[in-house]
Amino acid sequence: MKEFKLPDVGEGLTEAEIVRWHVKAGDPVKVNQIIVEIETAKAVVELPCPFEGVVAALMADEGEVVDVGRPIISVDDGTGGPPAPAPAADPAAGRTADRAEALADDMVPTPPAEVRQPVLVGYGVKPGAAKRRPRKPSSPEGVSGTSPEATRPGAGTPGAPAARVPEAVPPGVNGPGAVTVLPTPSTASSPGRGAVLAKPPVRKLAKDLGVDLASLLGTGPHGSITRDDVQAALAAPAPGNDVQAAPARPRGAAVTWEGEEEERIPVKGVRKATAQAMVASAFTAPHVTEFLQVDVTATMDAVQRLRGLPDFAEVKVSPLLMVAKAVLVAARRYPMINSVWDETRQEIVVKHRVNLGIAAATPRGLLVPNVKDAHRLSLPGLAAALGALAETARAGRTQPADMAGGTITITNVGVFGVDAGTPLLNPGESAILAFGQVREMPWVVDGQVVPRRVCTLALSFDHRVVDGELGSLFLRDVGAMLEDPLRMLAWG
Repeated sequence: MKEFKLPDVGEGLTEAEIVRWHVKAGDPVKVNQIIVEIETAKAVVELPCPFEGVVAALMADEGEVVDVGRPIISVDDGTGGPPAPAPAADPAAGRTADRAEALADDMVPTPPAEVRQPVLVGYGVKPGAAKRRPRKPSSPEGVSGTSPEATRPGAGTPGAPAARVPEAVPPGVNGPGAVTVLPTPSTASSPGRGAVLAKPPVRKLAKDLGVDLASLLGTGPHGSITRDDVQAALAAPAPGNDVQAAPARPRGAAVTWEGEEEERIPVKGVRKATAQAMVASAFTAPHVTEFLQVDVTATMDAVQRLRGLPDFAEVKVSPLLMVAKAVLVAARRYPMINSVWDETRQEIVVKHRVNLGIAAATPRGLLVPNVKDAHRLSLPGLAAALGALAETARAGRTQPADMAGGTITITNVGVFGVDAGTPLLNPGESAILAFGQVREMPWVVDGQVVPRRVCTLALSFDHRVVDGELGSLFLRDVGAMLEDPLRMLAWG
C-alpha cells in the first residue's frame, strides 16, 4: 500500500484545498493519471498519480484544507498483502495469486531514507514534515469503501464541503485481507446526484453563489456545467434546479438580508494569501503615493488607429496597452524604479529585466500574474501577452509560476469606474501604478477651456528604494508619454 503525500506545488506553500477528486476508492489508476484538483494560495493545480494500482482510500474530502506532507490518497500497487480472492474456476486468477504471493515473499522492508520523497509535482516532501490528523473510522465494521457523492448532515449549507458517509454493508465482509465492498450506485448517491462535470472556475462560481452543481443539467460538452448554467440557475431556478436558500450573490453585490444577521466566510486560498501579503507589504515597506492628472486624448486616438492596423488585427488594443508601454519605457530611463529592497543583506537589488505584473480581479480573488521579459516585446507582442494573461486569469488557469518574479505592477482601477486610489505594493516590488478611468473633463488648452479625455495616475513606491525625486520623474514621464504617444518612440 503506497500513500501519496500532498506536495509543495509552489514556492514555500504550506497547505492546499482539495477542490475535486477525479477518482474514488476501487478505481484503477496509472502513473501520471490526473487524480485530484487542488487550490493553493496561488492557483488551481491538477495533481498526477505517481503510482499504478487500485485506489484503496481517499484521505481528504473535497473542500478540506490539507497541510503539505499529509497523505491524501493510498494506492494498492498489488505487491503487498494477500491477494483478493477470486473464483477457483478461473485459472488466470490462480496464477495471479501465485505471482502476488511470490512477490510478497521476496519483499524485504527497506529502512526509510532521510531524503525528500520523490513526487511528480513540486520539490517533494520531507519525511514527517506534517503530522496527519487522526481519521475517524468509516464504520464499526471498518468498511473502507465510501461514496464520494454522499454528504454528511449539514453539507447543504453554503460553503460546507461535501464529505463521504460510510455505506452500510453486512458485518464481517470487510476485514484484514478481505475484499473491500464498494457501495452500489443505488446506495451511493441520491437521485440526480451523479458525477458532476464542471471546470474548477465554474465550481468556484457555484460555491460563491450557493448553487448546487449536482442539481443542474449541463449544456456544455459531454453534459458539463458551464458558467451560463450556474448564472441561469441563480437568475430563474427551473424545476429540479435546487438553488440553495442562503443569500446567493456575486462578491460585493448589495442584498437585503433576512434571517441571519451576519455571514462568516472562511479565509483560505487566494484570499488568505492576499491578506497576508498586503499586511506584510503595508507594515514592511514605507509607502508613498503620488497622483497626476493626465490629458490622454492623444492616447485614446492612437488606440483607435492601432485597432485598424493589420499587425493588431488578432489582438486586443486598449488604453492599458499604452500605459504598459509607457511604464516599460520609463523603467528603462529610471532603472531604480525596477528594483527591490533586500532586508537580509541590506542591499538594493536592481533588476535588469522587467516582469510586468497586471493586477486581475477573478472569481478566486485578486491575482497578479506578470508578463515575463515584457521590455523585450514589440507593441503587438505586448498586446498579445496582455490578452493571454487576462484570458488565463479569467479562466482560473493562472499557475504559481505565472505570478512569481514580478518586478513592477499596473492595476487598472478605471475598469471599475474609479478615478484613483492608493495601491499597496506587491511584495518583492518597489513600485505599482494605478490607472484610473478615462472620462471627459474641462481642460485648458492654449488658453481655452475645451473638453478633453482625462485620467488620473497614482504611483505608490517603497520610500527606502525610491525617493520623492525619482518617483516624481518616473510618474511625470509616464504621464508625458500618455499625453503624447510619440514620446514613446523618442524615448524608447
